[in-house]
Amino acid sequence: MKNYTWKSTLSEHFQTYISIQRTAGFKFVAQERVLQHFDHYHFYNGYQGTRLTIDMVSGFIYNRSEAASTWRNKEIVMHGFGLYMRDSGYQAYIAEIKTELPRSRYIPHIYTKSELDRFFKAVDQYPHTMNSARNTVDPVLFRFLYGTGARLSEALDLKISDFDDKEGSVIIRQAKNNKDRIVPLHPSLATRIAAYLKCFHSDHSRDIHLFPSSLLTRMDTSTAYRHFRDYLLMADIPHTGHGPRIHDFRHGLAVENLRRWSAEGKDLLNLLPYLSAYMGHSDFRATQYYLRLTAEIYPEMMETMEAACMDIIPEGVYSNEES
Repeated sequence: MKNYTWKSTLSEHFQTYISIQRTAGFKFVAQERVLQHFDHYHFYNGYQGTRLTIDMVSGFIYNRSEAASTWRNKEIVMHGFGLYMRDSGYQAYIAEIKTELPRSRYIPHIYTKSELDRFFKAVDQYPHTMNSARNTVDPVLFRFLYGTGARLSEALDLKISDFDDKEGSVIIRQAKNNKDRIVPLHPSLATRIAAYLKCFHSDHSRDIHLFPSSLLTRMDTSTAYRHFRDYLLMADIPHTGHGPRIHDFRHGLAVENLRRWSAEGKDLLNLLPYLSAYMGHSDFRATQYYLRLTAEIYPEMMETMEAACMDIIPEGVYSNEES
């Protein structure tokens, strides 16, 4: 809620806690909204002081008119705030994170070499479209997504000024975890982007998006997905409601690196932090899912990977939100 006025006797603690989280690099927008709702609940129910009781917190979380997903989100936020209050020396009930939600069982599509060849041939040979920049922009955009494993939103947010021709890299700003990161590019991709800039962006301000719409504004995600499905159709790659998706390029990059490192006998445990940083994961858990995915796609490597990484290969399904 914009321009919210804090009301309860916990107001100062809410604001300090939010400030700490943002200083640590988290956007903390949705979480702030939950705390605003709790502040409202605390005030209008006549609670005083700084003590967090089980009845107070549970009454706020488990509103019967709300969905289980809302309960889960509240549990997570109130768990963190409770820990903060307790560590600050106050009496505080620590909310349990116990609401179970159905997990998505989507298995990422890992493209074969033949599929990739057909896909990029379709991108390059798509019929010329009047009053559209797709014939120039898309061949570079989709190679960038494939070659870097960047999230689609990260690619579409890039400005011309974010590309460093001398270093052969791009800087992804304010990504999913509110942090900037530098992504080194393969020399062939860096060369292609440099040529694309001379061809398409030679007269444009460096504040223009690197992969813009035909109006030189930020390309909509829906537009990128519409083009993506066109290319899948031309490439004879079946598309259903479950994929393939653009995000699967990201999964493919991680899996292929892990497969190659394993085959080369590299120390996966030492290399995982590099993969995590390159992909912009907020913590190690998101990267761990790729270990299980790689082991299941290439079962002959299961023994090698488990021996190298012991019990850090997680069981279960893969969450797109985490990766």
